[in-house]
Amino acid sequence: MSIFDPDARPIRKGKLGKPNEFGYVTQICEVTENTTRGARGLILPATSQIGNPHEDTLLPDTARELERLGLRPREVALDGASKPGPTRNTLQDLDPERTFIAGSQQPGSRRTQRRLGRYRTGAEGRLSHLKRGYGLRRSRLKDHHGHQTWTAWGILAYNLDTLAVRAA
Repeated sequence: MSIFDPDARPIRKGKLGKPNEFGYVTQICEVTENTTRGARGLILPATSQIGNPHEDTLLPDTARELERLGLRPREVALDGASKPGPTRNTLQDLDPERTFIAGSQQPGSRRTQRRLGRYRTGAEGRLSHLKRGYGLRRSRLKDHHGHQTWTAWGILAYNLDTLAVRAA
């Protein structure tokens, strides 16, 4: 348990120096017009829960947010931790044409799979950018609500920068 933040839970990572860290698992969804190189979209409000939930546990909240905004994604690219069965059931109401899960085989053309794989790899760079440039590496506020507030402010700053780049 963390003395500073009692809601934070240990998260196992694959790092040799620090295999265990305290914190929250947050799911971030970026909505872009296309998956071309350098595509920069807007980020929806992040979903998180207390503890160390699996990716599939957070996906229904993200899907509800997409439905609430009236967005129907044509293609969805997900992390390799997502399982195909629960993911398909969760995204059934959104009815995407393609769902790409990194590291697993899906039907469709090889070219499309490579394009979505590259887009998913680029999303890792976006996460790194959010951590380094917008303060999402570490929340300075206590408890789960503080973490959500910190994350929301970072995402708002990123979205404002994105809109400023598009307007210029």
